[in-house]
Amino acid sequence: MQAQGGLMGMLLPLGVFVVIFYFLIIRPQKKRQRKQEEMLASIRRGDQVVTAGGFFGKVTEVKDDSFIVEIADGVKARILKASIQMKKHEGETQAPMESDGLAG
Repeated sequence: MQAQGGLMGMLLPLGVFVVIFYFLIIRPQKKRQRKQEEMLASIRRGDQVVTAGGFFGKVTEVKDDSFIVEIADGVKARILKASIQMKKHEGETQAPMESDGLAG
């Protein structure tokens, strides 16, 4: 009987750890990923975007896996959809700052 008690004593903290890990790491990451995918799906021609490299541009064409973005007058670049960081909204003058808890 003690072998079962010892096994349960080891599995219970492990199970609690898995549940905490899920709610603190996996679930929020999935929410961020879903939000990013929705944002990418909503980008249309004429939208203002910011790339992961920090380039601001205007989407001139939407392709299957990429966008053609005009980053300066007459300068167009093909950008992978995954490298789009955010979509600027109408009337927005500055990129919104997300709190990551590191500012101090």
